[in-house]
Amino acid sequence: MPNLFSPFTLKGVTLRNRIAMSPMTMYRSVEGRMGDFHVMLMGSRAAGGFGLVFPEQIAITPDGRTGTSCAGIWDDAQIEGLARVTAIIRDMGAVPAIQLGHTGRKGSEKKPWHGKTQLPPDHPDGWQVRAPSAIPYGGRYTYPVHALTADEIHDLHRSYAEAARRALAAGFEWLEMHFAHGYLGASFFSPLANQRTDEYGGSLENRLRFHREALDAVRAVWPERLPLTMRLGSDDFNEAGVQFDDAVWAVGAMKEHGLDLADLSLGMNTDAVRDLPFGEVAFMVERAHRVRREVGIPVGVSWNLGIPAVADRVIREEQIDLVFLGRPALSNPHWPVWAARELGHPDPLSLLPEDWSWWLRNRPGPEGSLGWPPAAASRQDGAG
Repeated sequence: MPNLFSPFTLKGVTLRNRIAMSPMTMYRSVEGRMGDFHVMLMGSRAAGGFGLVFPEQIAITPDGRTGTSCAGIWDDAQIEGLARVTAIIRDMGAVPAIQLGHTGRKGSEKKPWHGKTQLPPDHPDGWQVRAPSAIPYGGRYTYPVHALTADEIHDLHRSYAEAARRALAAGFEWLEMHFAHGYLGASFFSPLANQRTDEYGGSLENRLRFHREALDAVRAVWPERLPLTMRLGSDDFNEAGVQFDDAVWAVGAMKEHGLDLADLSLGMNTDAVRDLPFGEVAFMVERAHRVRREVGIPVGVSWNLGIPAVADRVIREEQIDLVFLGRPALSNPHWPVWAARELGHPDPLSLLPEDWSWWLRNRPGPEGSLGWPPAAASRQDGAG
């Protein structure tokens, strides 16, 4: 029976445990390049015991960013910064992963702490956003949308392939494609955003064509020995949008195009949602388990899995294969070690790099001197 700390092998890559640091946009890049901040952030989480470490979503084109301070991979000059990130992740014992994406009609934004409103195309930090159809998202996204032509769609698929080539050159060993959260891929899949009448719109099969062709383009350059995964917007929580049954079918179709693991998330193609379960613990697990069972493909999810006992349980029960942690990873760089202590792991320090753990093992000091609070097991025993 697997547990949260069991190794996980997919294709030719083995993770030391089932804990992944989820991609989180940090707004710290200059001209799409990663620097010291990203080396620090990803390196510390790898050193803290995460098995799989993602930087943020990496844009395949300049207009694929959320804002001008987001990372990209459309230029060979961006490989150097990405390679620094993969080197530190690997040196600290984790596997470096990349998430390729394009924000579509939700791009050209201000930073969240500056209001997260959309900038007009003629603003120095804005641009003309693009999507499958000329339908603005609404809410804080108010500016006109350019409907992609078929030739422009094919260009984007070539951009995905070129981005995958650069990702390989930078040393990434796991590639995920971001087709959720209302971004470009998600909007092609959703009838709320896609009202095309050509081969990329209309039927469910046509609305998935963008994904299948993007997968094919990436798989042609991404080595078969390395995992190719996808974050899919699996439910719009709107009667007129994507339903979860659609997502189950879609994952099965993409499995035939080389998909190795499904990372199930939300569609987010509209603010008009019903019964959004943001307050529920592990709310995506049951849905993902259905995909795992019916499609026969490994799955991972994020969303409210930061409680160690919950994360461990859903792995032990083989409902999912990987736990993706976003904000818990941001708030606690040693979340895996903390979780191991909370769960009574026989050797939590084994999750750290060998030299790091040596110092902690050989200079223990009195109880509490290392800065760790008493573990759950000790608290329950009345100790500590």
